[in-house]
Amino acid sequence: MSRPVVAITGGGSGLGEGMALLFAESGYDIAICGRRIEKLEQVAEKAKASGAAVYIQSVDVRNYESVDLWLQKAREKFGQLDALICNAAGNFIAPSIELSPRAWKAVTEINMDGTFFASQAFGKIQIEDKRPGSITSIIAAYAQSGQPGTIHSAASKAGVLAIMRTLAAEWGRFGIRCNSISPGPIHTEGTDKNLWSFPGAEKRMKSTIPLGRIGEVRDIAQAALFLASPQASWISGADLDVDGAQWLNGGVFGWDPNDLPGPMLALMKAMRGSKT
Repeated sequence: MSRPVVAITGGGSGLGEGMALLFAESGYDIAICGRRIEKLEQVAEKAKASGAAVYIQSVDVRNYESVDLWLQKAREKFGQLDALICNAAGNFIAPSIELSPRAWKAVTEINMDGTFFASQAFGKIQIEDKRPGSITSIIAAYAQSGQPGTIHSAASKAGVLAIMRTLAAEWGRFGIRCNSISPGPIHTEGTDKNLWSFPGAEKRMKSTIPLGRIGEVRDIAQAALFLASPQASWISGADLDVDGAQWLNGGVFGWDPNDLPGPMLALMKAMRGSKT
């Protein structure tokens, strides 16, 4: 009996790595893509230790042909695809008034174009193979609530939510389910370095979360595993908040919009190493 196969964009670190490893532990073979092949190779070695077969490829998700080739090669290697996780994303904190057209374009192309291109390529394969499937996109709570400093990410993630719901309505007849996950604050290498190292940031963040803790990568990975599984066979067009109920309290980063620009600019300096 063949193992199910999951394809994950942005699979070389952070949430993508965590999801890849949990899927591997859970009996899936995996195809992962990202920009840095050495990162993908490291994840692949860990996944293989769990018994998974792995296909990796350096991919620019903004380029349809690049994404399509990766998925076609994965299908060729494994004989099938079962699930797609659209995780590749670009983001940084920036006040809307200071965001350059180039920065806007860079983030929206990775987030929204990349998700659509991967979903379209996956959908074509599943429909051609007459095989049901699952697509899950990682978005953000602020895509619906709004959050200062995230207009490029929030707008494109809201677009991703619309993509998932539109495809859920359009591709349901093919047995393709499409959902999204809205993570709350998560401990990753990047956030630990750039966000939670900021004085008082972690304590303030926890105060906004009813469950009283910052999430772990595995919290999101478990949600993704569930949505891809047969146990979620009648769930489509849904967005799953995995944030300890933080969305009920508003903001994501734990500051009040009235505090701006102080904390935001301080955070930007910390993240960019600015001396001004």
